[in-house]
Parts: sequence; C-alpha cells; structure tokens
Amino acid sequence: MPIYEYKCQKCGKQFEAFQGITDPELKSCKFCKGKVQKLVSLSSFSLKGSGWYVTDYKGKKPGTTPRKEKVETGESSAVKETTTGTAKTGKED
Repeated sequence: MPIYEYKCQKCGKQFEAFQGITDPELKSCKFCKGKVQKLVSLSSFSLKGSGWYVTDYKGKKPGTTPRKEKVETGESSAVKETTTGTAKTGKED
C-alpha cells in the first residue's frame, strides 16, 4: 500500500497517510482539521540485480556484441575481447 504525504494549509504540518491507489485523497488535516494539499515526494523504488538498462545496457551501442580475438605475440598467444573489428590472428596470408 502506497504512502502519501500531505501538508496542511492552515497549521503547516506535514504528515503521511497509508492509502490504496484508488482511495480518495484526504481533504482535512488530522491535527487541526484544516485543508490539506497532497505533496509530490521522491520514490524509494530502485532496480537491483542484472538485466536492467542501468546495469547492463547503458552506454552500449546497438548492434555491437563482444567478440574474442586471438592475438599472437612471439611464441605466446592470448585471447582479447573487443566490441568492433574482425578477428586477427597475427599471421599474414
């Protein structure tokens, strides 16, 4: 059930009320019975884990997927992950 914030226009006190989404807005202050105004407050909703835009997709260009390239240097070889280009083997044909 959402928590809504209200501010009294008569006494200036702010208070919270647990209300369903379809419940009507409060009209009077619970302290002085003055007229109240519903406030807009920050949400405490946050996305955690993987699979969300912020954690996995933000900043990535569409159509680029990581590729593994084999890079040979001298007698040793290593695998390098890149986002663009073609695989390079270090050998000339």
